[in-house]
Amino acid sequence: MSKTKVVIVGASHGGHQAILELTRQYQNLDIKLFESGDFVSFMSCGMVLYLENNVTDVNDVRNFRPEEMEQLGASVYSSHEVTAIDADNKTVTVKDLTNGTIEKYDYDKLILSSGVTPKNLPVPGYDLENVYLMRGKDWATKIKAKLDDPTVENITVIGAGYIGIEAAEASVKAGKKVTLIDMIERPLGNYLDAGLTAILSQELTNKGVEIVTGARIESYEGDGKVTAVQTDKGQYLSDVVIQAAGVQPNTDWLKGVIDLDEHGWIKTDEYLRTNVTDVYAVGDAVLSYSIPAQTKLPIALASVVRREVRYIVAHLFEKNPTVPFSGVVGSSALSVFDYHFATSGLNTTTAQKTSVTIKSSFYKDTLRPNYVPSEKGNPDVYVGLNFDPQTHRILGGAVLSTYDITAQGNVIALAVEQGLLLEDLAQADFFFQPGFDRQWSLLNLAAQHALGEPQF
Repeated sequence: MSKTKVVIVGASHGGHQAILELTRQYQNLDIKLFESGDFVSFMSCGMVLYLENNVTDVNDVRNFRPEEMEQLGASVYSSHEVTAIDADNKTVTVKDLTNGTIEKYDYDKLILSSGVTPKNLPVPGYDLENVYLMRGKDWATKIKAKLDDPTVENITVIGAGYIGIEAAEASVKAGKKVTLIDMIERPLGNYLDAGLTAILSQELTNKGVEIVTGARIESYEGDGKVTAVQTDKGQYLSDVVIQAAGVQPNTDWLKGVIDLDEHGWIKTDEYLRTNVTDVYAVGDAVLSYSIPAQTKLPIALASVVRREVRYIVAHLFEKNPTVPFSGVVGSSALSVFDYHFATSGLNTTTAQKTSVTIKSSFYKDTLRPNYVPSEKGNPDVYVGLNFDPQTHRILGGAVLSTYDITAQGNVIALAVEQGLLLEDLAQADFFFQPGFDRQWSLLNLAAQHALGEPQF
């Protein structure tokens, strides 16, 4: 009996989850995974842990080793780039990057998890030595070498999103003078509302990071090696530049075959199918359905792609899928020196971009009853909630504190996913113990505050 051929493109979270699900749910499959990189499969989201010496070894910062998936019955091909899809004959063209040979492989089902590529700013000097990107094992080892190099004094980080903040913090901890530059007006402004970013901006400044916002990069200066970053607000000495200025979908090779939007993101239907029969797409290069926005957005999170893959594999062999993909909330967390935050769903920036009307509430309190002094473990805590002003449906929110309360972000995520109202969250039944929280839990109090109730 011939085996059904499943081809997977991309070995990060999507490829890993696809093999796990396919081998768990089905038999008699011929599974081939192709990855263009030579290292399967580095977790760029774990890069900062490596840079700060918090991992066992750089070679361990990965989702899986090829032999682990091969033991499950899949074939994993590293340094193999898929360059084309022949939809009529159901084949993919694959180039072996080690020797340049090209071969075609048949597929019955094709799962695309092609991911994204970090943006190299198109300014003069972008190709100077010591201008790096914050993604992948090769870049990680290069950056780590510079952090450990005592002759490197000045590091400039371009981009104040998650990756840029991580790069800045790792550089400060390595003893470097750090400048953080972004075009937007607030660090992390695309992820958090102004009340929370104000706290984190002050934390960055207190730790020695020079923040330059609303600035446009004009050039990287230097003769062979970078020596400075020129902006419209001034010049900044730079022995190393770390670019974390966004990503672009790795989809140029799909043009003319797979439907893409004007920015190159892959379009799928409600079943995560592309316009080509038996070709599915997941992950960072795909427009994912946002539950709170009720539209499709690029949401680059490992948690998103793994949920998409579980859905695809469960319905892979149904002629007509029984249910559409339910969508995702989009949740994440980050530490910024002594602070920790988690965010979920929409904020004021993403709501504006998706034309969703929201109302926001900012709440400050202490973690435990006020008879517990701050020096005994009772820090300030902050909650932002975003909701529909007409229905009070919770559409997003964030929590922040020097104490790690990021698990509270999962409660907000569940509230958004399940369509809870402020009224639901205001009286939700959570535990109380004064060594941990208040008589009303933090999110109870934040929702009560958003409803205009008196301070408890």
